[in-house]
Amino acid sequence: MKLRKRWTAVIALMATCAFVCVATAQNQNESRAAQQRHEAPPYWAYAVDPPAAASNAPAKPVDDTRRHVPGSTAAFTLAQIGDLFTPPDWHPAGHPAMPDIVAHGRKPDVFACGYCHLPNGQGRPENSSLAGLPAGYIAQQMADFKSGMRKSSEPRQRPIAMMIAVATKSNDQEIRAAAEYFSGLKPIPWIHVVETKTVPRTRVAGWMLVPSATSGREPIGHRIIETAANLEQVELRNDASGFVAYVPVGSIERGEALVTSGGASKTIPCAICHGPDLKGKGDVPSIAGRSPSYVVRQLFDIQSGARNGAATQLMKPTVAKLTLDDMISIAAYAASLHP
Repeated sequence: MKLRKRWTAVIALMATCAFVCVATAQNQNESRAAQQRHEAPPYWAYAVDPPAAASNAPAKPVDDTRRHVPGSTAAFTLAQIGDLFTPPDWHPAGHPAMPDIVAHGRKPDVFACGYCHLPNGQGRPENSSLAGLPAGYIAQQMADFKSGMRKSSEPRQRPIAMMIAVATKSNDQEIRAAAEYFSGLKPIPWIHVVETKTVPRTRVAGWMLVPSATSGREPIGHRIIETAANLEQVELRNDASGFVAYVPVGSIERGEALVTSGGASKTIPCAICHGPDLKGKGDVPSIAGRSPSYVVRQLFDIQSGARNGAATQLMKPTVAKLTLDDMISIAAYAASLHP
């Protein structure tokens, strides 16, 4: 009897060890697969400007022509439009009065928040939309940038480097003022999502995708091509001119399945945390109607380990099994929703 019990215990121990070994091997394989998938961040989501070519061409004369945009009585020169400490406010009646840190920043260390994120908080593909996000969430992201917990999977991505520099130099009062301002803004439809098999050829300039000098179209492949609906207006930083995002055919439907059901246990339904309409819940941010390039970057950064922080830990198991195609589908579906 004692011998039988001893053998029973031995067999149970062997079975347990076998289960642990199999589980460990499976986890290691999934980890290796994730690393292999993420050797290089997708260029179209992490747009990096090409190195500036040396030129001996004479400097262009200063252009003091005052520019205008539709629906605005304001006028700005190109120098004013490019001033990091005084971003053009084309539609001042369309938003509350900006706090000084948003409108002007603090020279020489802190750029005006409204330059990158725009006075209406809608932002651009190379940064992020802040309009309507919880103030506590915005403040926490600044803290994560400042502490080094939030970085980019692409070290050459200058907008993130600038964001880290700004967060490091900003004080608590400035962060609170900016967070409360952007939180109080109402997000608007900003991105038109189009499913397509082919897209206009693009190149990277200004840390975003713009039309290529070579006209024509090319297969979209496994990409999201997010670009200005009107490049001239976007370059003037007109906060009434949004973007178009070309996504693969069928990606919105696939994204809806992943978002609503978890895709056969590949992830968990996003509505659990982000709300049934993905418009946020408590301090959890809304993702409806936001830049799909930005959403892909965040999913990728969390999975790769570039983005951390307390709240991010809850996302890590959620994104662990996602492929890049899954991320594209989720981002396409979320961007297609009304914000």
